[in-house]
Amino acid sequence: MSLLPRWFERQPFERQIIIFALVFDPIGFAVGYLLGPEFGVEPILGGVYGLVAASVPLSLLVMREANR
Repeated sequence: MSLLPRWFERQPFERQIIIFALVFDPIGFAVGYLLGPEFGVEPILGGVYGLVAASVPLSLLVMREANR
């Protein structure tokens, strides 16, 4: 179960950023697109909000790397 985090940590930082973006951006957009109307916004605007929310884990990864 801890194999994936160890594999991820061994990757170069540039690859970690790409992996994070490939995983979290589509999920964030899809969730925002689907939940946008529930919050009274158009689906495409909800998708944009989802992308913004999906950038939080990437920002945390960059801040962690900067503190090393």
